[in-house]
Amino acid sequence: MARVYISSVIGAPAARVWERVRDFNGLPGWHPRIRDSRIEDALPADKVGCIRHFHLQNGDVIREQLLGLSDYDMFCTYGILESPMPIEDYVATLRLTPITDGDRCFIEWSAEFTCAPDVEAEWVSNIGTGVFQTGFDALKRHFVR
Repeated sequence: MARVYISSVIGAPAARVWERVRDFNGLPGWHPRIRDSRIEDALPADKVGCIRHFHLQNGDVIREQLLGLSDYDMFCTYGILESPMPIEDYVATLRLTPITDGDRCFIEWSAEFTCAPDVEAEWVSNIGTGVFQTGFDALKRHFVR
């Protein structure tokens, strides 16, 4: 099983960052690789089990299901249902933790998935750098003081 883990510090209170990222349908508002998104069946975007259907900037379609969401613990967990990537059993978690020294937050994004062994390192890098770190970099720019 492949594992990806990326973490960073954002110079804003965790509660403010959580307001920005908690919306399961809100990726286009903060992640530069996402063109548009909608929640299928008009369900609320914070209902566990809802499915987001979104397009990447290159036109690829991805469908993901919300598996867990906690405002108290500031995390969301989701799984990929459909994707052009050659991966399976993908489950990821985005989590925020307050840093009280300086009123910043620690953000971490992790995922596990299976794929062919000969492409595992490539997909760990693509997801870690191209998806997770790109999202963190965009959030850091948004919260510059």
